[in-house]
Parts: sequence; structure tokens; C-alpha cells
Amino acid sequence: MDVIEKPKTRKVARFEDLIAWQRARQLAKEIYFSTSRKPFAQDFGLKDQITRAIVSVMSNIAEGFERSGRAEFHQFLVIAKGSCAEVKSQLYVAGDIGYLSQSEAGRLMEQTENLARILGKLKAAVAKQRTSAK
Repeated sequence: MDVIEKPKTRKVARFEDLIAWQRARQLAKEIYFSTSRKPFAQDFGLKDQITRAIVSVMSNIAEGFERSGRAEFHQFLVIAKGSCAEVKSQLYVAGDIGYLSQSEAGRLMEQTENLARILGKLKAAVAKQRTSAK
């Protein structure tokens, strides 16, 4: 992976410091690469949908982080996690119709599932911070 992850003990000052955003960025890069090859590249509908969904994950993490409070950040993480599920669903389609090899689809699916787990943990941590701040 060519993104640097910060140690867990450091305060997160920028959205770029979030491991969830870093992993979403890496997955976006890989999905863009995978969708740029034929026959996937010629299916403009599916290609557009999956790339929009993974960019949505990254964007919602970033936008939520930059919003005014934990409640908004939490809501944007909910949306990001939903977009992650959308990516996973579209990977099933791409694998089922042969746009991706079984191994490539499996690898991307695993990365998507790991990202969803990270988002779930981040969402829970933000929810806990919201509760303890009240």
C-alpha cells in the first residue's frame, strides 16, 4: 500500500490521517485500475456506478470529518459505509459476468469488507464520543 498510516496514539488532525480514508483512497485507485481494462471499461454504466460509489466513500469520510460536529461526522460515516456496500454489490456483478477474474474480484471484495469493518469501528467510536460529550 502506498499510503502512510499514522500510529493509533496520535491525534487525528486531518481527514488524510484517518486510516479509513487512506484505505478508501487505495481501494479507489485499484477499482479505477480494474475498471480501465476491457471489457469492464466498455460497460459505461457499471464502470461509472462503481467508481462513483468508491469515490463517495472517500468523499463522505472527508466531508464528514470537516463538518462542525460529531453528529454530522457520524451521519457521513453511515453514508460512507452504505456506499461501501454498494461497491461490494457491484463487485459481485463484475465478477459474475466476467469483467474481473475470480481472484481479482475476491481481492477487491476482501479490501471492501475490511474497509467496511474499519468504517464500522470508526462510526462506533464517533458515536461513543457523541454520547460521552453529552
